[in-house]
Amino acid sequence: MNQHDVFGTVEAVKTVSDLYLPLSGKIIEFNKSLETAPEKVNSDPYGEGWMIKIEIKNPAETSALLSADQYKELIGK
Repeated sequence: MNQHDVFGTVEAVKTVSDLYLPLSGKIIEFNKSLETAPEKVNSDPYGEGWMIKIEIKNPAETSALLSADQYKELIGK
């Protein structure tokens, strides 16, 4: 799969949104526990709420990713 390809969706009460791959590569694992406890994505995104594991095809793409602190600053948290 390529960077920015849709790999899934997330549903809220009134909407469905696409999930995009942050990097090119192969999805090697997905978090099956989210099927019964999707709230983990919000409550523990860096622990039990992870969505997928990717075998990265182009490591150079990682240079454009934000760190956790940069992301928190971007969203105002």
